[in-house]
Amino acid sequence: MDVQVNKVLDAKGLSCPMPIVKTKKEMTDLDPGQVLEIQATDKGSTADIKAWAESTGNQYLGTIENTDVLKHYLRKASADEEKSENNYPHVVSLEELTKKLEGEEKITVLDVRESAEYAFGHIPGAVHIPLGDLEERFDELSKDEEIHVVCRTGNRSDFAAQKLSEKGFSKVKNVVPGMKEWTGPTNKRS
Repeated sequence: MDVQVNKVLDAKGLSCPMPIVKTKKEMTDLDPGQVLEIQATDKGSTADIKAWAESTGNQYLGTIENTDVLKHYLRKASADEEKSENNYPHVVSLEELTKKLEGEEKITVLDVRESAEYAFGHIPGAVHIPLGDLEERFDELSKDEEIHVVCRTGNRSDFAAQKLSEKGFSKVKNVVPGMKEWTGPTNKRS
């Protein structure tokens, strides 16, 4: 497949949140209608870029996988298509989450990182649904329970919290800054 692009961003070797941070910066330099190719090796970048594009009105065109490089394609929105980027308003800190878990409150911890990230360390009892799979798996979660969404930095969990809220989940909190600063107990998948 040959895709006409106006600019190429090399984000190979970078992990979350850097591919999306660099993508945001590059998109500001494009004119409406122009296409950006993002080359990344972070498997989580597909869900991140897709969710970010959706939240800003830019168009996610698709991803082509070449061996171990993902090529993501985004089309810059025109002024009438653009939306201001929203952050999910209901946020809790890692300390607040720790207190709830230690107090044995009835909450669901939803981990939206990729499988490999989850396997190397996750909060005990966390429900694992990668961000890219969330749309098809909403029914695995209860709208009656308080859901605390976690990822590595707070970016993917922000997108996930917004999606849950749009689907009628009213007791959702985004945990920031995320697992990269988690000091509580962790389990590993064997």
